[in-house]
Amino acid sequence: MLITNRLSLLHRFLTIFFIFISISSCALSGRPPRFLGNFAKPATHRKTLPSHETRYFDQRLDHFSFRGDAKFKQRYLISTEHWAGPAQMAPIFLYCGNEGDIVWFAENTGFIWEIAPAFGAMVVFPEHRYYGESMPFGSRDEAYKNASTLAYLTSEQALADFAVLVTSLKRNLSAETSPVVLFGGSYGGMLAAWMRLKYPHIAIGALASSAPILQFEDIVPSETFYDIVSQDFKRESSRCFDTIKKSWDALEVEGQQPNGLKQLTKAFRLCGELKSTGDLNNWLESAYSSLAMVNYPYPSSFLMPLPGHPIKEVCKRIDSYPEGTSVLERIFGGVSVYYNFTGEVDCFQLDDDPHGMSGWNWQACTEMVMPMSSSRNSSMFRTYDYDYTAFKLWCLEEFNVEPRPNWITTEYGGHDYMTTWREFGSNIIFSNGLLDPWSGGSVLKNVSDTLVALVTEEGAHHIDLRASTPDDPDWLVEQRTKEVAIIKGWLNDYYQQKLHSTYRLASN
Repeated sequence: MLITNRLSLLHRFLTIFFIFISISSCALSGRPPRFLGNFAKPATHRKTLPSHETRYFDQRLDHFSFRGDAKFKQRYLISTEHWAGPAQMAPIFLYCGNEGDIVWFAENTGFIWEIAPAFGAMVVFPEHRYYGESMPFGSRDEAYKNASTLAYLTSEQALADFAVLVTSLKRNLSAETSPVVLFGGSYGGMLAAWMRLKYPHIAIGALASSAPILQFEDIVPSETFYDIVSQDFKRESSRCFDTIKKSWDALEVEGQQPNGLKQLTKAFRLCGELKSTGDLNNWLESAYSSLAMVNYPYPSSFLMPLPGHPIKEVCKRIDSYPEGTSVLERIFGGVSVYYNFTGEVDCFQLDDDPHGMSGWNWQACTEMVMPMSSSRNSSMFRTYDYDYTAFKLWCLEEFNVEPRPNWITTEYGGHDYMTTWREFGSNIIFSNGLLDPWSGGSVLKNVSDTLVALVTEEGAHHIDLRASTPDDPDWLVEQRTKEVAIIKGWLNDYYQQKLHSTYRLASN
């Protein structure tokens, strides 16, 4: 049913005038970090989405030039099943697409689908350019061909895509007065927050879940991410933490033995022969980082099919082996919880990209430059400092492009955000769970009365945007209730302002 307050307000108004990896932990080789696991597997059984249509929009390739008129087909999912329509100025809930197939994100963002009926809202999931089916230049091969074709893969272009799409959609539906509420998780959450800041005339508010918009330059310590991952494991078991910390040296020692790489290939059941211990290190680090992100209190299959509290299960496996069991055997047993919890995998690939997220490497090598390091004492990972020179060299070799590490804060801000955003920002929810390693780069304190931080001790990566389950803990139910109440407040304020504007027009 529609919200009672909004219906009452709309009735009065109408009588007058008428809306969320892994780290690829490769800092030693200079490669960039990712938000989502590059070894994550799509769910075997796709979830059934609520009633919707798949449409395509002719989007400009370059919004910021008047030279040429090249376009591409941007895919978006739309549901008007519960939309109350333009006559009631019913809202539009728009999810800011991430670095992957939009269907995958729509399947794992049940919160929006669930609350839409109560708001009488339209639901729109636009796909991010260069991901999924939204490929410029006609195909993925052509789009990813070189730096010239990839040049249009930027957050600024993506935000403009969303703005142009929703503006056109509203115009075609005669819904210019329907307010837009933005949603997004992880990189999508960053886009939602930035879009609210850059396009306040397009959207009235944004829910930015697990959005590390401060993970740039020197705003937060570079070791924050890996320290949080490590703490997630240590809180379950100090012994587990210590075993993982020891494993890196054990891997190096084994790899340097005669036939050592072959032995590691066999011990870790790899599909192809291991070429270096570094590749295996990355595979393991990716699992640990992803486990921290999806350390949900119930079974899930967002990145991999996993049990509830998966880190607890990993540490239980590692710690359960009898005395005398080698470190590497314990490690394989533990990481199998992530890579093979169902027991259906015969061997493991080290170069998968099942969700088509490889475009993130380009984004990280241009504007999304997030410094990462691993501390000696508090991290269970290999110790290393952030090496921008190595990172820049990798980007030059991979794409023939040099990163711009200061561009994001120049474009969107971030330094002294408590002062600047308080002055010109409003209506953003920054939601974070402290188990999520990306929370360290997000906003964890209220900036103002309308720029609010909702923080939960036990929450993981954008858990609030996931579909509700019978196993949801009370704190998660309470968090979502708060989010709904805040969004309802944004909408009521919007309708009140429209009502007052109409009264003023009528009185003149």
